[in-house]
Amino acid sequence: MGLATTTYQYLSLKPKSLYRQLFVKDRWIAARTLYGMSLGEDAMTPEEIAADYNLPLEAVLEAIAYCQSNPQEITEDYAAEEAVMQASGMNNPDYKYHAQPRVLSPEEMSRFNRL
Repeated sequence: MGLATTTYQYLSLKPKSLYRQLFVKDRWIAARTLYGMSLGEDAMTPEEIAADYNLPLEAVLEAIAYCQSNPQEITEDYAAEEAVMQASGMNNPDYKYHAQPRVLSPEEMSRFNRL
């Protein structure tokens, strides 16, 4: 599991989190959340994101650069989330009409979350 070896000023692992990706320290906003806001049709500038979240611009730029480096831990976290959604039935097309996910056992959850 290759956590980034770069030293970050504003990003770190979130304490007690199952996620391996980095978050903005003390605010615990996922770097990928900020990065996602900078993409697509309704993309915001880094300055707008920083103002929206009351963060230093440098923190937003660091989060974007981290995500652009395509860190393995984000891919692994996403795969674990998808596995839980699939196993619990949340990926079923009818889920939005009948939202009753299957409750996963602690053993299943630990397998999906790589504990």
